[in-house]
This record gives sequence, C-alpha cells and structure tokens, in this order.
Amino acid sequence: MKKDFYELLGVSKNASKDEIKSAYRKSALKFHPDKNKAPDAEEKFKEINEAYEVLSNDQKKSAYDQYGHAAFDPSSGGFGGRTYTQQDGTRFTYTQSGNPFSGADFDFGGFSNPFDIFEQFFGGSFGGGQQSRGKRIETYKISLSFLDAVNGCEKDVLIDGHKKSVKIPAGVDDGQKIRFSDFVLYVDVLPDKVFKRDGNDVYISVNISLTQAIFGDTVEVPTLKDSLKVRIKPGTQPNTLVRLKNQGIKDVNGYGHGDFYIRLFVEIPTKLNSRQKDLLKQLDL
Repeated sequence: MKKDFYELLGVSKNASKDEIKSAYRKSALKFHPDKNKAPDAEEKFKEINEAYEVLSNDQKKSAYDQYGHAAFDPSSGGFGGRTYTQQDGTRFTYTQSGNPFSGADFDFGGFSNPFDIFEQFFGGSFGGGQQSRGKRIETYKISLSFLDAVNGCEKDVLIDGHKKSVKIPAGVDDGQKIRFSDFVLYVDVLPDKVFKRDGNDVYISVNISLTQAIFGDTVEVPTLKDSLKVRIKPGTQPNTLVRLKNQGIKDVNGYGHGDFYIRLFVEIPTKLNSRQKDLLKQLDL
C-alpha cells in the first residue's frame, strides 16, 4: 500500500508551497542513494520525489486531495480516461469530457524520473551520481528568448562540434534541463521587457489614461500569441488586475495552462491647463 504523500514529506495538508519545498529538500538530500547507502534508501528517495512531484503542482495536488493515489493509477476506473502506450513503452492517460478536472490533459500514468526531479530542483547531479548510474551525459547550455521558451521552438545546437536540430517543448522555464538521448540542455531564458513569468502565469502592465479609467474604453494588449482587445470597464481603479483564465503558459509536462494577468496602471496627468482643471472641478471627483 502506497504511503500518504503528506506523511512522506512530513507536512500537513495546509502546508504552503515553501514548506513543501523545504521538506522535500531536507528529505531528498537525506535519502539520495549517492549519499545514503541503506538498502531501502533508493526506494524512499523515489517515494519522496513522487510526493513532491504531486504536492508541488497545484492541479496534481487538487487531484490527489480529492481522489488519493487512485488519481494517478491508470488501472483505477471512474475518471473517464484511456491509457495508451507509446512506441518507447511510456504509458500515459488522458481524460475526455468526463474529466473531473475541467477537461485539461493530465498525465495519470506514472511519474518522472526521480533523479531528473532532484537535478532540476538542485541545479545538477549529486555526488557524481549521474555518471555512476551509467556513462556520463554531457550538459550544454542554450539561451532562449522568452517567447521561444513559452511557445516552444526548434533550434540548432552545436554538440561535440556537430550541429543538431532539437525541439524545445512549450513551457520550458529558466534553469530547467531538457534531457535528450545522448546529452542534456541547460535552458537559459532571457528576460522580456513586456512579459513577466510566475510559474505558468504571465503578467503584463498596461498604462491607461484617467479618462479611460473613468469612462471605460477598449485597449489592445499583447499576449503570448498575438494581440487582444480588452474592454476597460468604466470606473476602473488603479492597479486593477484583469485575469484571462488558461491563457498563460502551457505546463511543460502537459498539465494545462496558467493564467494571463493584465495590470492596469492609471496615468495621472502632472500638468493641466486652466480649462482642464475647471472641467475636473465641475465633475467633483
């Protein structure tokens, strides 16, 4: 019987993301098989990483809180899902209209490699373990623009003096590693002047005039794909946040999308002529 994920990390169900992250860090370092030589260390290490993979992801955590381990067991029914096997033997499951999680695609068919999770978290292998588990895999660095990382792209990289074309999955984030068959790419995402990323959510700032805030208007704003016309409601207050649900970044592991937030800054005029001042006074604002 699988152990409770909260108990494995030693946190409560109300634990914050920072508490979950801190608990994972402590436990993963303790049971990493390159450091802990106990016979059951590797198994505990895998369990800890499964727990962290679920509890650190809002959608997976929600599924686990509602259905427990059954949410990630392809053999358990009741989710309207179908399990498929890819050519490489990897199993995955997706759900159709009966999905209790709003129709998003969820990978209920297994977990990531625990050593990959550890290396992404700590920024590298531990104690040379990557080499001890097989031949050494070289790591190379690739720099991507914000939009290339968000939308995915195809890039040419130089590996051992040879040019290779690689596909970058949509949603990859700064500092993550992409593992290919014979090498690893460390991703360096360049900052963007317009878009700011927080997890899979995106934030932009848009300036509107005082009259637009008072009377309302329609403004054109950039999004991750193209531009979009957004309606400004009459009486909009400074720093109003407009949320576009599921219009953010696609999760790199396929767990839905984040949200897109537009923060509206109202520009207060610093210089007014006499007529403008009189008009504002007449409005009695």
